[in-house]
Amino acid sequence: MAKPGPNKLNKSRYGYLFIAPFFVVFAIFGLYPILYTVFLSFQKWDGLAPLAGIGLKNFQRLVTDKVFYLSLWNTFRIWLMNFLPQMGAALILSALFTFNKIKGMKFFRAAFYLPNLITAASVGLLFNLLFNGDKSVANYILTGLGVPGAPFSFFNSGPFTSGLVSYIQWWMWFGYTTVIIMAGITTIDSGVYDAALVDGATKLQTYTKITLPLIRPTLIYMTITSIIGGMQLFDVPATLTNVQGDPRKSILTTSMYLYNQGFKNHNYGYASAISVGLFLLIAVLSVLALKAMRKKGGMYDD
Repeated sequence: MAKPGPNKLNKSRYGYLFIAPFFVVFAIFGLYPILYTVFLSFQKWDGLAPLAGIGLKNFQRLVTDKVFYLSLWNTFRIWLMNFLPQMGAALILSALFTFNKIKGMKFFRAAFYLPNLITAASVGLLFNLLFNGDKSVANYILTGLGVPGAPFSFFNSGPFTSGLVSYIQWWMWFGYTTVIIMAGITTIDSGVYDAALVDGATKLQTYTKITLPLIRPTLIYMTITSIIGGMQLFDVPATLTNVQGDPRKSILTTSMYLYNQGFKNHNYGYASAISVGLFLLIAVLSVLALKAMRKKGGMYDD
């Protein structure tokens, strides 16, 4: 084969030019911050004084920090209390919308998805106005109805505040989860359902024995992405009360604790160690979720 002449351009190289911007942006705003965070986790730095290497002292402090473990428990509890109802509601709604002809289905699907379009900080501020203070909207309504004990100090109750954060997270994300699961269901060949119908399978049997196993990759994806997002929870609890996680640190999440250490206490080295610890925890939980949900001996195993 004749070699291309000197005036002919090798067009295959242009592909690298098109993908180069992504890698440049990722290296600057993604990879470099990650590597620098790991580097800072071995340093003592307040943002002004010179960096001082302290080895593993930040991590030694981390493994004995009771507030760090409390923040992990708060984060996991809030995530679990919204994830389980979220998946349950999404599975039920996706089954109703997919296998039944419901009047106004497109409207309901859009309405359920709508809360996901609102920023989390805005939602936190909205619920703050609804429940915070004696003259909040909720207390105004309860006082007007003559409810005994009103007005209530809602945010003085740890269980109420924690439950409210879980509810807000559920309300914001169950519509999105429903849409994703519906998309997974629509990829299933209708011939499978026809065969099940001929064999006399009920709708419940069809859903549990056919639909759920076939949308397992979708469920794995939703679980892992929910873990990644849920364990980084910050916006809603921070704007709902204050970044300290009151009352009595009941909604102090790990990201809020990281923020306080870094941007309030100016202890960037320890904040970086918290970030590394949170990253490792998310990685472990994601791997465990993947292994737990993967069908043993099935088509999705290696």
